[in-house]
Amino acid sequence: MILTGAGISAESGLKTFRESGGLWEEYDIMDVATPEGWLNNRELVLRFYNERRRQLDTVVPNEAHKAILLLYKHFDVDIITQNVDDLHERAGSTKVMHLHGELRKARSEKYPNLVYDIGTKDINNEDTCERGEQLRPDIVWFGEDVPLIPLAAAIVSKADILIVIGTSLNVYPAAGLLYNAPYECRKYLVDPNDSINNVFNLEHIKAKAGTAMPVLVERLIKERLEVRS
Repeated sequence: MILTGAGISAESGLKTFRESGGLWEEYDIMDVATPEGWLNNRELVLRFYNERRRQLDTVVPNEAHKAILLLYKHFDVDIITQNVDDLHERAGSTKVMHLHGELRKARSEKYPNLVYDIGTKDINNEDTCERGEQLRPDIVWFGEDVPLIPLAAAIVSKADILIVIGTSLNVYPAAGLLYNAPYECRKYLVDPNDSINNVFNLEHIKAKAGTAMPVLVERLIKERLEVRS
């Protein structure tokens, strides 16, 4: 089970909200990532996500994304990501759950089950779904429910190994997923920042994902092959 956050995407060149020089310094989060911001200035919100969508075509999966792919040959892998980009999929990973939505999709403002793959196309004001309602980014904004959390928690609760990559574990409810892992589950936190405390069987690897993940993956595969032999 792999849980990823903004740090893994940042290494591909995507701006995060929290980093120095990041999106929070360019935009007020309340203006572009909340239902209130959408109601107050739809044009600004659409422009913000159109820019993010175009940026996806300027970046590629990094060494961490590629390293994860190697695990599929030896483990049953599930990925739960807080990221809205498609870098995991473009690296070749499958079974990827996007907790906070996907940039390359749009959904109906009034009928959330009407979701459309739009690729890198812009969403414009007065673009509508098949039922005539405005399209919005298929993103879970601050203050909105995260509908996939129960399913994600159920997956984590069955993990033998949990790898958390590039997330501050400050944004709930996603941050709480770590505590759904079984007590005896082997847990790895890959992040150059300070560790979290009071989590049993947790190893903190203080390095960037692109550096740490190839080493950790090689180690886990070696251990698995030794057990099988």
